[in-house]
Amino acid sequence: MQQRIPPGFIQDLLARADIVEVVGQHVELKKTGSNYKGLCPFHGEKTPSFTVSASKQFYHCFGCGAHGTAIGFLMEHAGMGFVDAVKELAARYGMTVPEPDLDPQQLRQLQQQRSLHATLVDVLQTADAFYQHRLRHSDRAKNYLITRGLQGAIAKRFGLGYAPDDWQPLAGAFANYQADALVQSGLVVARDTAGDTLDPQAESFASAQRRYDRLRDRITFPIRNQRGEVIGFGGRIIDQGEPKYLNSPETAVFHKGEELYGLFEARTAISRVGYALVVEGYMDVVALAQFGVENAVATLGTACTAQQLQKLFRHTGQVVFSFDGDAAGRRAARRAMEQALPLLSDSRVVKFLFLPAEHDPDSYVRERGAEAFEREVARAQPLSEFLFASLFDGVAMATAEGRAQAIHEAAPLFSQITAPALLGQLIADFARQLGMPATELREVLRLSAPVRKPTTPAASFGGQAGNPQRRGRSGREALRAFAVVPKDPLRQLLPLLLAQPSLWWDISPAQHGLLSHEPGPLQPLALALESILENQPDLSAAALWEELRAAGHSPEEVLAQSPDPLELDEAVARQDLQAILLRLERSALLRRQDELVAHGLVADADRAEYRSLAIRLKEIDHAQRG
Repeated sequence: MQQRIPPGFIQDLLARADIVEVVGQHVELKKTGSNYKGLCPFHGEKTPSFTVSASKQFYHCFGCGAHGTAIGFLMEHAGMGFVDAVKELAARYGMTVPEPDLDPQQLRQLQQQRSLHATLVDVLQTADAFYQHRLRHSDRAKNYLITRGLQGAIAKRFGLGYAPDDWQPLAGAFANYQADALVQSGLVVARDTAGDTLDPQAESFASAQRRYDRLRDRITFPIRNQRGEVIGFGGRIIDQGEPKYLNSPETAVFHKGEELYGLFEARTAISRVGYALVVEGYMDVVALAQFGVENAVATLGTACTAQQLQKLFRHTGQVVFSFDGDAAGRRAARRAMEQALPLLSDSRVVKFLFLPAEHDPDSYVRERGAEAFEREVARAQPLSEFLFASLFDGVAMATAEGRAQAIHEAAPLFSQITAPALLGQLIADFARQLGMPATELREVLRLSAPVRKPTTPAASFGGQAGNPQRRGRSGREALRAFAVVPKDPLRQLLPLLLAQPSLWWDISPAQHGLLSHEPGPLQPLALALESILENQPDLSAAALWEELRAAGHSPEEVLAQSPDPLELDEAVARQDLQAILLRLERSALLRRQDELVAHGLVADADRAEYRSLAIRLKEIDHAQRG
């Protein structure tokens, strides 16, 4: 059950929290005027473009466009979920997140979940300390790591340990080896009288007749969540045997399809270097880190899932998969590509690195060094190239039948891509290789034609920071250009309200009516914003963003196409808001005049209305010229 944060608490929390203090714990900030600046933690840069506003309580990066509140910073930088970020921030400022408005049964269920989570994490961390202690006292285990080239410092950093070669070594770490929590955490295997293994998430373990440690005679790798808590283990056998790696089972705190080994340790490096490297084994992650490649993570014995990719994309816009170059590695890369396609945006990049057949990342970095490995990463194959290579593999493209087969294979893949620019480029490239018009290929693939958007200044704001010529534009000039475009008024108007919520009260009831009926994909966000501000008229911008995010909306996507919210002058924003509203009203008046003309202007009332509309249109035109 997902906890719901009661209304009003977010506003109180953000009013008490100091975003400069929160961000300053992770970024070195220097005061420049009324704001603070530092190197952006979300992309690699040498010149500070990351700005934090103490007065407005949010941050903005001119380099990559990242922006948000103190809660948003914890979510993006630490990879926390919304509720966890709220709890983390509340704890820093001595606030207790109130219980949600639940019925008694739901409240009991929520409290049981919290209690179980705390118990299992405590048990797992006790086991982690035990395994690390046993590693320090096992020459055999230490010699194995030495032969693999690992140093003590890197083993300590990742918390490597050793599970002794015995049936119940954890009995030496816990006073009650029969405790249900040992089974529920996945540390201990319980079997019934028939010899069947009991599910760690079973309601009862009364039928358990035999118990023994899951990990025995293995190097242990603690798996941590985004808060750094141990939620499971991977175990690597020391001698020959199967399975080579053994992971914790699914438990109440560990879901292997959602977690990534090493992400907690790699998150800072991922932000610094600008990409995450996904490898296949624990030892790859640890060995790469020892050689300075600290941005690697590993899947947990399964193909990469959509949930894991979503978690990575919260830390970076670029993911590089490293697979063996053999047939199995290519199949794994194909599965990873299929998971990535629906998650791609025009700002997200996925690549595939195929090392020489005799190497995995561990062996490659040991033999050739970190620089050579990073050169291989730089040559990684973009998803587009790998996609076409997969489609054309074994297909006779010189024949009509072969080309038709490639199109047939491509259809379900292309249909998953929602990034418009990327999809357009892929279709254009595919059409060239097939020797057919792109429009015809779209029809064959049954993909709708792209919606042609007008070229407007608004389309350039998201990429403004990357263009030095645009970066010099004043906030006023940008907003002027932003306001005079008559198309898609919600996309132009909402960023102003998100940055200056007080402007909401400058909108007249008649203008509210126009906005509520304005069609488009942003209408749900506009209606949600109206509902929130009507109920909480004094809401700050930071609190408004979090209220919208909690309601399932993405204000940051709208702000990404707006002028810099930290540079938004309230007086200028008010003028531009009125300019947009006047254009919206003008458009509505013209539509109404057209309706009256279509009906012939027969009735006196219709002619009188037409004249009144014409008078109002002249007033609007005069105001716009002014």
